[in-house]
Amino acid sequence: MAAPSVFRLLHRVLPRLGTQRARLSGGWVPPAQAPDANSFVARTNTCGELRAAHVGQEVTLCGWIQYQRQGLFLVLRDFQGLTQLVIPQDEWSQVQTDRSAVRHVASEFLRYIGIPLQAHSHVRKLLSNAPVESVVRVTGIVSSRPPGQENAKMPTGDIEVKVETAEVLNFCKKLPFEIKDFIKKSEALRMQYRYLDLRSSQLQHNLRLRSHVVMRMREYLCNHHGFVDVETPTLFKRTPGGAKEFLVPSREVGKFYSLPQSPQQFKQLLMIGGLDRYFQVARCYRDEGSRPDRQPEFTQIDIEMSFVDQAGIQRLIEGLLQYSWPEERGPITTPFPSMTYEEALAAYGTDKPDTRFGMKIVDISDALRRWDVRFVQNVLSYPHGTAKAICIPQGVRYLKNKDVESLKEAAKSQFNQEIVDVICRPDGSLKSLLTKFLGEEQQSELKQVLNMQVDDVVLLAAGDHKRVCSALGSLRLESADLLEAAGVVLRDPTALHFLWVVDFPLFLPKEENPTELESAHHPFTAPHPLDTDLLYSDPAKVRSQHYDLVLNGNEIGGGSIRIHDAEQQRFVLEKVLKEDSEVLSHLLEALEFGAPPHGGIALGLDRLISLIVGSPSIRDVIAFPKSFKGRDLMGNAPEYVTPEELEPYHIHVSWPVAETEAKKN
Repeated sequence: MAAPSVFRLLHRVLPRLGTQRARLSGGWVPPAQAPDANSFVARTNTCGELRAAHVGQEVTLCGWIQYQRQGLFLVLRDFQGLTQLVIPQDEWSQVQTDRSAVRHVASEFLRYIGIPLQAHSHVRKLLSNAPVESVVRVTGIVSSRPPGQENAKMPTGDIEVKVETAEVLNFCKKLPFEIKDFIKKSEALRMQYRYLDLRSSQLQHNLRLRSHVVMRMREYLCNHHGFVDVETPTLFKRTPGGAKEFLVPSREVGKFYSLPQSPQQFKQLLMIGGLDRYFQVARCYRDEGSRPDRQPEFTQIDIEMSFVDQAGIQRLIEGLLQYSWPEERGPITTPFPSMTYEEALAAYGTDKPDTRFGMKIVDISDALRRWDVRFVQNVLSYPHGTAKAICIPQGVRYLKNKDVESLKEAAKSQFNQEIVDVICRPDGSLKSLLTKFLGEEQQSELKQVLNMQVDDVVLLAAGDHKRVCSALGSLRLESADLLEAAGVVLRDPTALHFLWVVDFPLFLPKEENPTELESAHHPFTAPHPLDTDLLYSDPAKVRSQHYDLVLNGNEIGGGSIRIHDAEQQRFVLEKVLKEDSEVLSHLLEALEFGAPPHGGIALGLDRLISLIVGSPSIRDVIAFPKSFKGRDLMGNAPEYVTPEELEPYHIHVSWPVAETEAKKN
């Protein structure tokens, strides 16, 4: 029985003779163009690219052990995919000991033709004992899987690699969690071991898609439209307005740098400097707590152009997104629809409306004015008094009483707005605290105005226009969440509803002091051309040339046409906003030296990519994100420093307090 074993072994390697002889004679020619992913590295192929066309080829793969089964099979993983390996089962041992001469001849023959072989028992032991997630390099022959054993779920499922040599490059110790997408892990644990979490196929996909989108954006802006990629400083000075900025100590006593929340001033200065078209993949910083859609440090696609108007910026961004949009998410239809700020607030209760579903806010003020209900009449008599409602279709069927009460309580706690619910019974009558004030005719009119059907639930509010709209807009989204949790399909996750929101107010009353104004966007935003005169007489009524881009209810970009006149900019800062213009003297002086009309926009890259991949958090599209409290759980930052390290910066910390806090943590 020995000879057949030897013949089987020789039969396995003979197909390689032609290749090996060609190598020995110098006649072997490599492929015309090797894949970029395999250049300069110690592998011939990635784990995701082998197919039936590679059968018979000798390959070298490098990667992590995904799993191992019964000492027979091993699945190797790298950034591109998975490949099944067949662990060798010591074929030499099948040859009888009294045939040692035959074994010796065969071994010498294989060595002569240049095929290095390890003892199969050694390779088998090495691969069988290596822990999951160990890093290995293997060389073997690509073979077709036996009939019926193909795996249609794997791109490489038609083949397997029969291992001949193997090397464990690094053994993996016991893991804090399994590297599998279906294994649930706490977010804190994922962020503590982010380098392990990055091995998951989902994060690999997200970050590679992000890279591809950014590359396409650069190509569109630079190669097709003449933009210049310019890096701007991340150490600057504190400026008025906007979000809180991080301060960075300097060695000059009492003086600090500031990490800019955006390159706003620099990109305007670049336009004054004649760059004409600028963009940057810009790092931005805000000293604010993290949220699912916000981080202390984040990335923007920052853009500025000279001699442009609002329509020009919008066309540019529509083309940019259309060009860079991943094919897997389907095509983008342009131009995007547009809606004014006032229209968005009135119909959706927010300046970033989700237009994928209905349930719009309905104004019922005119109907209620005809009703003899004293408290309603009192509310409507105020300057901005209004009565509005939203209708939740089939709410009786899908919402519980506690759900409705929770919605009403949310409006009360978040917006200080009372809500009255109205239910349409099966007989068509209405059930509500309000109905005791209404006759049959008035109830019929209310049903008609709201287009109420049997089992619908209406949430009605009366009061200040903005507060009512904001409260109902929030309840609209919360109601949609409740309906979808109950099985109702409202929002198509594959839909792409882009929307421009325009004609924002230039200024808004300060929350802490409504008699004073603050910038709705930022202090460099130009007034609407038709409202320029109002800037000097009634600035609270001025509309701005500010525009936001919204996708499925999420703001993914915002920009404006800028003030390019120094005197107008100084008036806004000093007279309207009551700011010290000296802090911005460098910009005001630059505007006096021939500043062209200019405008721009910034797209939130993190938020955009998270929407593309369907992730609820931008942390899933950032390689090393911060926690909810703005901490780096992996590196434990921010961290305390010693008094000696602080001394050059002339900073003194109350160390007993710091030490107490350190012990708490």
